[in-house]
Amino acid sequence: MEKFDLNNIFQGISTLLQSDPAIMYARIGLILLGILLVYLGRRGVLEPLVMIPMGLGMAAVNAGVLIFPGGTPGNLFLDPMVTDTDALMNILQIDFLQPVYTFTFSNGLIACLIFMGIGTMLDINFLLAKPLQSMFLALCAELGTFAVVPIAYAMGLSPSDSASIAMVGGADGPMVLFASLNLSKEIFVPITVVAYLYLGLTYGGYPYLVRAMVPKRLRAIRMKPPKKAPKQYGPATKISFAVVMCVILCLLFPVAAPLFFSLFIGIVIKESGLRHVNDFISGPMLYGSTFFLGILLGILCDAHTLLDPAVLKLLVLGILALLISGIGGILGGYAVYFFKRGNFNPVIGIAAVSCVPTTAKVAQKIVSHDNPSSFVLADALGANVTGVITSAVIAAIYVTVIPML
Repeated sequence: MEKFDLNNIFQGISTLLQSDPAIMYARIGLILLGILLVYLGRRGVLEPLVMIPMGLGMAAVNAGVLIFPGGTPGNLFLDPMVTDTDALMNILQIDFLQPVYTFTFSNGLIACLIFMGIGTMLDINFLLAKPLQSMFLALCAELGTFAVVPIAYAMGLSPSDSASIAMVGGADGPMVLFASLNLSKEIFVPITVVAYLYLGLTYGGYPYLVRAMVPKRLRAIRMKPPKKAPKQYGPATKISFAVVMCVILCLLFPVAAPLFFSLFIGIVIKESGLRHVNDFISGPMLYGSTFFLGILLGILCDAHTLLDPAVLKLLVLGILALLISGIGGILGGYAVYFFKRGNFNPVIGIAAVSCVPTTAKVAQKIVSHDNPSSFVLADALGANVTGVITSAVIAAIYVTVIPML
């Protein structure tokens, strides 16, 4: 009888075997990729907090395809393409991750929550101690964010889509999500997925770039301490800086005001001594938001969603943006090295790529390997913190200016 038909009972297998060959191979490939991401996250090669839930979600959503009434394939996780209000209200009661996606992901809330958590982790004393140096390195490390826009446009992407994928060069996931939500609603899912897949590679990939561009004798440079110890700024100064910067940036770029507010309120909470609130934002809220972001990114890696010719372009452009930004940061490090007549380690330039605090740790780890007595973390964190703010400003510029073109 039909009700005992194995194709109806094991619909995940039947939909896999009966689907178009391209979809079938894509589903199998994404299942295997998901398993690999879980493995690499568990081994610490990639960021486990994002990659483990992302990998398992990617495998589950491509395995758990079933046939809905009417003969259309789908899943019970979420539908990112639904736009009709009545259909959305129905899906919100069926797909268990649809409320999380609709009310936190597609409106940018989850990006702002993560950015708020990042704010509580930042010590802007490193920025205030050497502002010009930090700002110069941060601008150099945004080279990919600028250079990939014309490249993407030449490859056939629209100006908005070009700017969105170029933001991957800033190596800041919430920024990519925010920019693509505003500029590229039709393809923000693959852009965000590509961004987070590649951001997981910064910890493993950038050391090879640094070793290729910086010889060992320069990587081992131990910078001479300044004659005058760097000034330590108190909480009042840091709060004043955060408040003034927040107001100025919101005045200049209102469209990105939620992002600026989220970052600077995190800094203000940290410096205000509100320990319990700071612990909540930097702990459960940040890690919980990042965990759910990883789950959603994995679930969004459905073969039907990603099987788009534009995805291949995005993959190429995303890695190109990160590569050019890394090269720009190192070249900036060389510029400071020559300006300071050798009393600067050019490896610090890679830390200006604003993947907080990963690239700063990468810089210190590389330097320590070649010279255990060399400590560059303070300068690296200054560039790193400035890189976050610079990346947010560039995202705001793109979101404001690109739609006018």
